[in-house]
Amino acid sequence: MRDEYDETAPGVWTWLQAWYATQCNGDWEHEFGIRIETLDNPGWTIVIDLGDTALEDKPYERQEIHRSEHDWIFTRVESRQFTASCGPLNLGEVLHLFRCWITG
Repeated sequence: MRDEYDETAPGVWTWLQAWYATQCNGDWEHEFGIRIETLDNPGWTIVIDLGDTALEDKPYERQEIHRSEHDWIFTRVESRQFTASCGPLNLGEVLHLFRCWITG
C-alpha cells in the first residue's frame, strides 16, 4: 500500500481488526495482542505485539512528527512490539503508518 488515501481500501479500524483476526491461531491471542490507551497530556498510546508474527524481525525506522502541541506522533519497534504515542486526533494516522509499514 502506498502512503496515500485509497478509497477502495478498508478503513484502518476494519483493517486492524482483520490483521488481529489473522494472527489469532489458538495460541497467539493468549500471549499477545493490541492495547490502546489514553494519555493525560492528552493523547493516545498503542502497543501492538509482533511476537510470533511475520513482522517480529521486520526492520522499522523510528518516526517522530511534531506539528503542534496536540498534533504529534512517535512510533518505534522495540522488544517485538510496535509502540506509538500520539496527539488526541492522531490515532487513525498512527494506525495508517502501521498498515503502510506492514503492506509497504
